Amino acid sequence: MILLKMETSKLVVLLTSFFLSQISALLIESAIGIVAVPMAAYLGRKVYCQIEECCTEKWLAPNITGLQSSLRRRVFGQHLVTDTVLKAVVGHLNNKSPSKALALSFNGWTGSGKNFVSKIVAEHIFKRGMESSFVHQIIATHDYPHQSEVEFYKRQLRNLVAKSVSECPRSLFIFDEMDKMPIGLIDVLKPYLDHYPDVGKIDYRKSIFIFLSNSGGHLINGAVLNHWKEGKKREDIKIKQMDKVINLGEFNNKGGFWHSSLIEKNLIDYFIPFMPLERSHIKMCAKADLEKKGHPVTELILNKVADELIYFPDDLKVFSQSGCKKISSKVDYIMG
Repeated sequence: MILLKMETSKLVVLLTSFFLSQISALLIESAIGIVAVPMAAYLGRKVYCQIEECCTEKWLAPNITGLQSSLRRRVFGQHLVTDTVLKAVVGHLNNKSPSKALALSFNGWTGSGKNFVSKIVAEHIFKRGMESSFVHQIIATHDYPHQSEVEFYKRQLRNLVAKSVSECPRSLFIFDEMDKMPIGLIDVLKPYLDHYPDVGKIDYRKSIFIFLSNSGGHLINGAVLNHWKEGKKREDIKIKQMDKVINLGEFNNKGGFWHSSLIEKNLIDYFIPFMPLERSHIKMCAKADLEKKGHPVTELILNKVADELIYFPDDLKVFSQSGCKKISSKVDYIMG
C-alpha cells in the first residue's frame, strides 16, 4: 500500500513537472512573441522606408547650402525673392519648435519665376522634390474650378492637409493660381496657419504653405517701371516698399484671398514680389537653357532668342510680357 502511494506520488510529481514545463515554454514563447511582433514591424518598416518614401531623414533632408546656391545661381533678376525666400525657409527649417506653419505668398507677373522657385524649395527639402508624396501642388482651375462647389472643396482640402501632415509634419503645400481660387475656400486653412500647438491632435507648425498669385502683378510692374524711369538701380528696391503694393493688390482682387481670414488675421508671413524681367534677365534664362541642352552660347544666339519675345510698355519695351516662360520653346525654335 505504501509502495503504491509512493509510485502515485512520483507520477503526480512527474506529470506536474511536465505540465509546468509546457506552460513555461508557452509563457516564454508568448513573451518572445510580444517582443518579436513589434520588432518585426519595426524592422519591416525600416526596410520598407529604404525602398519607399517615408517621413524619415533618408527622404526628408533639408539641404540649406544647396537651396542657397540654387536660388542665387538659377533665379535671375529677383533679388527680393532670393533673399527673402532663403531667410524665411531656412529660419523655419532650423527652428525645432516654430510658433506656426510658414506661409509665403509669391506675387507677380506671369513667367517671373513663382512656380520655378517653389520647385527649388521642394527639391531642397524632399529627396524626390515635386514628386514627393508629401509635396502637394494644388492648381485652382484644375482642382477647384467651380465656385458653386466650394463647400465640397473645403472638405477635400481639409482632408488632404490633415492626412499629409499627420503622416509627415514637414509637408509642403503649393497653391497655384490663387487669384482664380474659389472665394472662401482658402479660409479652411486658417486653423492650420494660426498659432495653435495642434488642431485635432495634429501639429501643423512645421508645415509650409506657398501661395502663387498674379494678384498685384500690374501694381508691381508699375512700381518697378517708375523706379526704372527714375534711373535707379533695380537692386535698390526694398521688400518693405513693395509690401504696400502687394497688399493693395491682394485686398482689391476678387480672388482666393479676397476678404480671406488669412489676410485679415495676418497669417501670411511674407508677401514676396516677383518683379517683371528685363531683356538682360531674358538672356540669362536663355543662356541657362542653351547650356542645359548642350547648345553653344554666343551673344548672337542670345539676342536671337530675346528678340522672339514681346516687351512692354509699347513705347519703352523694358520688360518681357511672358517673363522666361517661353524661353525653352524659343531656344528649340532658334536652334532647331
